[in-house]
Parts: sequence; structure tokens; C-alpha cells
Amino acid sequence: MAEPIIHIENIHKSFGHIHALRGVSLDVEVGEVVVIFGPSGSGKSTLLRCINHLEVHESGLLVVHGIHLKGARDINAVRREVGMVFQSFNLFGHLTVMDNLTLAQWVVRKRPKAEARETALALLAKVGISEKADCYPSELSGGQQQRVAIARALAMNPSIMLFDEPTSALDPEMIKEVLDVMQTLAREGKTMVVVSHEMGFARAAASRCIFMDEGQIVEEGPPDRLFSAPEKERTRTFLSKVLQL
Repeated sequence: MAEPIIHIENIHKSFGHIHALRGVSLDVEVGEVVVIFGPSGSGKSTLLRCINHLEVHESGLLVVHGIHLKGARDINAVRREVGMVFQSFNLFGHLTVMDNLTLAQWVVRKRPKAEARETALALLAKVGISEKADCYPSELSGGQQQRVAIARALAMNPSIMLFDEPTSALDPEMIKEVLDVMQTLAREGKTMVVVSHEMGFARAAASRCIFMDEGQIVEEGPPDRLFSAPEKERTRTFLSKVLQL
């Protein structure tokens, strides 16, 4: 069998006295869509940030796309393979949408400007906002800005996409347009790790769901099984509030 594209083994991470990750182990296979959910402070976002080396785990093993993150000589080699979409859109406000999508392609991927622009236009069409190429972020709705952020991450041709609660900063009517883009990526076989409480998306797109609490994985499984018949009492309690069972 092929090696998992993400291999996490017994990793720990603390912030002062807060033990954010307590021996988390997880494998993600190529083409999987893994949705992680849990209460605030459970370690979900910290785990995601460790995968992209935005946070450095203190112990344990973390291998992304065959590269061991601890002691990696070129951490940018990992980041070239991992696209990340945050809660806040993190777009460059002084640049147009087109420039937001092409800048990293020129600087990091060393693509010719014409090729970078062609890639950007194709991705803006993919996320449904071709007409916004020459706009500035301040001229876009929150949902449009998040779709630009997704397109910008995809422009680097990453092997893995990470989403850290990508709809949490959006008004309810804007959430669907972002989730629709994410479902398209899932159908296309993009490897995705998503921190989200959008259970409808999890049911429709996830290969596997993971419930975290207090820095640990409490339970995991296919969404249909996990949502309908969770085995752990802590999972049942949480889902009863989220799903209003």
C-alpha cells in the first residue's frame, strides 16, 4: 500500500501551561477528505497549523508528503505542497484579486507572468468569480474574499489543502458559496483536511470525520456512522448540541 500523504504519530504541543495536543496520531491517505470537529480549545486548529509547520510540535513524528517536519532542511518544500485557507481571508488589501493570485506563482513557483495569469483566470472561473479579477478585496463580499483565498491556495498546485474553519467569519447566506467550492474540490479527489462545524458539508464530502476534545482524538469514523451512532459518550454529548438530536 502507498504511504499516507500525512503521517502523524504521538505528537505533543504546548503553549505555556496549556497542553494543546496530547499524543495525537493520524494518517491521511491521498484523496481523503478528513473533517475535524470539536469544542473550542480542543486542539483542532493547532493540529492543522502543525501540519503546515506554522506551529512546531515538541515531540512525536509528523511526515508530510514524505518530508519529516522536525529538522526539515527546507520547510518551504513542505509548504509548496500544502495550501492553507484560514478563518480570516488574509488577502493582500493593496493588491487586486489577480495580483493576489499571481504574486506567489511568480516568486515561489517561478512561473512566467502570462502562465500565472492564465492559471489565475482558470481558478477564478472555477470558484465562480471571474468578473472580480481586477477588483480589490475591499470591494468583495466575505464569501467572495474566501473564494479568492481558496483560488490563491490552489494556484500553487498543492497536493494537500488545509481549511481552518473557512466559513466561521461569514454571514450565513455566504457560507453555501464557499462550501460549494470545497465540495467540488472533494469530488475532484483533492486531499483535504478541514476543521469545521459544518456538519452538512461533512456528511456530503468527508471520507472520515474526527472528533477532538482536550487535545486528543476521542473518536473517528465515516460521517454516517459517527453522526448516527457515535460510540463515545463525549462524542454523543457534543453532537447532541451541534446536531440538536
